[in-house]
Amino acid sequence: MGLLVLGVLVVASVAVAALKRARPQADFTELAARVKAWWVMAAVFFAAIVVSNRLSLVFFAFMSFWAMKEYVTLLKTRPADHHALVFTFLAIPVQYLWIGVGWYGMFIVFIPVYMMLALPVRMVLAKETTGFVASASQIQWGLMIFVFGLSHMAFLLTVPQIDDTLVNGRMLVLFLVFVVEMSDVLQYVWGKTIGRHKIIPAVSPNKTWEGFLGGVFSVMGLSLLIRFLTPFTVIETLLVSLIITVAGFCGGAVMSAVKRDFGVKDFGAAIPGHGGMLDRVDSLCYAAPFFFHYVRYFHYWG
Repeated sequence: MGLLVLGVLVVASVAVAALKRARPQADFTELAARVKAWWVMAAVFFAAIVVSNRLSLVFFAFMSFWAMKEYVTLLKTRPADHHALVFTFLAIPVQYLWIGVGWYGMFIVFIPVYMMLALPVRMVLAKETTGFVASASQIQWGLMIFVFGLSHMAFLLTVPQIDDTLVNGRMLVLFLVFVVEMSDVLQYVWGKTIGRHKIIPAVSPNKTWEGFLGGVFSVMGLSLLIRFLTPFTVIETLLVSLIITVAGFCGGAVMSAVKRDFGVKDFGAAIPGHGGMLDRVDSLCYAAPFFFHYVRYFHYWG
């Protein structure tokens, strides 16, 4: 798996260098920055995943925190919301605590049920009713997508070795992240090279049918190279790859709509060439829950 990622990064770096040499008048600054950032992100991700589950949990919790921070930074919150926001950020370590102790029942209801009920009550204590519904809705939506959604990826780590295979949770996380992120990259490449017909121009003008279909089918083929990370058959690998790449595309489209509403191009500038943390994990916010529950229902019921 590591060699495959290394190979992809080497090929990408060589391709960028070749493009610069072949077309010196063209500007490949953004593309070069994207590839350089991928080297750093891949190194950090593998280090966080390989060392220990505890470090991986901290890594995913930080990812949720940073994504939520970027989202909240763009919200038009009221002074009365400040205590509710503190309450919201305190929910992040609690959500990951349920994962750390393996309490699936609490993991699956804590944010969708208890936080959904408790957050408005905390806001009521601020005694400000103007804009109450808008604030409560925006904050709860962010908590669901950026904390609850992403935390499914962390819970995958707790899946023990699946019967009659050598597959465990760590390997499933690697499969999920590789397929979703490669789908994003290949949709970008196909869209840039042959993209003509826009899918949702009012939301994301750069997303084309050629890019979407080229990315999805390319990564479905690539997923077979890492099928050893899963308990899936060949047909099932293709099906699961299709599900999570389409889910990832939907996640990216939703986040594009959010950015349009906020009037920004990116959620941040933490990752050169990519934007913010949220710009990089937007697809995973949608793909991770689909993948987690597929694995849980069809291959492991702990």
